[in-house]
Amino acid sequence: MAGKYVIGIDIGGTAVKMALFDQNGGMDHKWSIKTSKEENGKYVLDEIAASIQHELQEKHIPLTEVAGAGAGLPGFIDIEKGIIEFATNIGWKDYPVARILEDKLGFPVALDNDANLAAAGEYWKGAGTDVQNMIFITLGTGVGAGIVLNGNLVNGKDNMAGEVGHVTVKPEGGRLCNCGKRGCLETISSATGMVRGALEHIDEAEGSPIYDVHQRGEEITTKDLFAYATSADPYCAGVIDHAMYYLGLAVGNIANTLNPERIVIGGGVAAAGDDLLHTLRAHFDVFALDKVKKGTNFVIADLGNDAGVAGAAWLAKQHYMND
Repeated sequence: MAGKYVIGIDIGGTAVKMALFDQNGGMDHKWSIKTSKEENGKYVLDEIAASIQHELQEKHIPLTEVAGAGAGLPGFIDIEKGIIEFATNIGWKDYPVARILEDKLGFPVALDNDANLAAAGEYWKGAGTDVQNMIFITLGTGVGAGIVLNGNLVNGKDNMAGEVGHVTVKPEGGRLCNCGKRGCLETISSATGMVRGALEHIDEAEGSPIYDVHQRGEEITTKDLFAYATSADPYCAGVIDHAMYYLGLAVGNIANTLNPERIVIGGGVAAAGDDLLHTLRAHFDVFALDKVKKGTNFVIADLGNDAGVAGAAWLAKQHYMND
């Protein structure tokens, strides 16, 4: 299909980020709107379409010059049918997102999981531009992943590839996960898991600054945990090391299976930077085969909050500009 532009859409539980990309892959313009959760997300797609139409009019770009759009969403997606099967943070179930947007906008729309598209964004425009095999790990309230092998995004039969957060790392005595299983990686190594780990034994943390934070009734964050761990607080260092041990275990075994050139760490926890990478790498090296660990490097993601819209635009470009 002809067209000078593609649009990337990143639909989250609190905001929808959008960006316009030209045919050379340059980001021309980006903007965002609040995610409306009223009546189980009934108005979200109306507002996305209206926002896109408004921004295009402001830039004097006719709809006929848009080849198509890509949209990333959290949850389980049927990419062939363009349906979101379940998105708890918005309220959608078996919702035909692609068809509705296509009807409102007049150009085609492709869907994929948001973690997959964040990986695609980093591969296309960020920390993975010089490699063909990479794993993108996002550490936030959960743990997600996107996989690029030989330059292709890996989806799997049911678009379930990359559910790294639900790799079982503690089969005996593990915490209950939101998925219904016990011992999933994200119960330990996500931001939520790390804070929970700090609180589980907080009575043993007297003398640690994190104990004082808790006593004052203030919220404990991973930013606090990494800051105090870096300042040689043994309690916080132990919490971080525990989380990175299990992340290194999971990622080491995944790397033994997929043999990536690069592992990119994104999400809110990635703000810890080298402090995170150093601890994670030490544990990864224990579990990765020698040749795998020598051939794998770790980096922090480049694109931040723009990874999702970049990946969504990449998806649209693959579908609608490369014919």
